[in-house]
Amino acid sequence: MDDRDPDLQLVHLLRGVTVELELFAAEFAGVHGLHPTDVRALIHLLDAGRADTPATPGWLGAQLGVNSASTTALIDRLERMELVRRDRDTHDRRRVLLTVTDKAVTLGWSFFGPLINEMVASMRTFDEKDLATVRRFLVAMRDVAETVRRDQRDGTAGQ
Repeated sequence: MDDRDPDLQLVHLLRGVTVELELFAAEFAGVHGLHPTDVRALIHLLDAGRADTPATPGWLGAQLGVNSASTTALIDRLERMELVRRDRDTHDRRRVLLTVTDKAVTLGWSFFGPLINEMVASMRTFDEKDLATVRRFLVAMRDVAETVRRDQRDGTAGQ
């Protein structure tokens, strides 16, 4: 593809946003003695909480693409840091649910809050029609990335 192609330029811009956000998350991880996977785990758990999705260790491992031993080590590490809590499911005592602690939320807001506030302020310069288009675009790009990643992992890409 030609680098001057407007579609490819948009892909590069999206990649640039992704890189900046990853660098921001890496900075957070470094400042707080976390591994980048720990930060991804916290994000998945926060998203699960917002969506009322029960977050079990197995679910978290699947989200992160890591085996059960690595998931257990990660949860142990986050629990020792008081960022995650394990609770027995009140409906099924055999199941453990993971919850992000208030300490983790406070820590995250203290670091990411200024970024989030600036992003929201910038979004407010767009009208609702523009934001609806951006939402539709971002959902489509996320779904494409997820599908291609899964297909490549499963060996079905391009079939």
